[in-house]
Amino acid sequence: MKHLLICLLVAASALGLSGCARYYYGENSEVMHSRSVSGQPLAQPRTDVLLANYHAVDVLLQGAVLDPQRSVLVATLVNVDRLGESSRLGRIFSEQIAGRLVQRGVPVTELKLRESVFLQPHQGELLLSRQLSEVSQQHDAQAVVVGTYAVSAQTLYVSLKLVNPVGNTVVAASDYALPMDENVRALLFER
Repeated sequence: MKHLLICLLVAASALGLSGCARYYYGENSEVMHSRSVSGQPLAQPRTDVLLANYHAVDVLLQGAVLDPQRSVLVATLVNVDRLGESSRLGRIFSEQIAGRLVQRGVPVTELKLRESVFLQPHQGELLLSRQLSEVSQQHDAQAVVVGTYAVSAQTLYVSLKLVNPVGNTVVAASDYALPMDENVRALLFER
């Protein structure tokens, strides 16, 4: 009986893990290396970046207690190797993160509409740690979402942090990885 129970738990765990892979990479999570009838390679499935970003925000919110009456700021995600630079990927990820926060009932202050925040052309709202406290005080923000991404040959790694501007304390964090498919490359390397 004990052996049967262990086998059932192992099987349930395996099914749960395969569900996680589908959550991040879609139903066709495996890279297709086969060829079609015409001999042409089959298209590789696109990474669902929207779903991955939404899940990352859900993880952030699980680890944080926020006041529903006070806003949160979302800074543009930056390249971990060049903290003063972003890309189209960093900007759209930030937009999706802000959108998910609003969907989950968290008020978000739109920085692009504020004259007091310096926006770098083609970069977005880049907040360095020395600016974090000042900008959040100007907007009476209870927290700021900041993030970085790192690019490797086959994977994009993303780190998000929900930071309390008083003392720059990290309140919650969420890390995730996405395969470097054509969808992600196109967002990273603007043409």
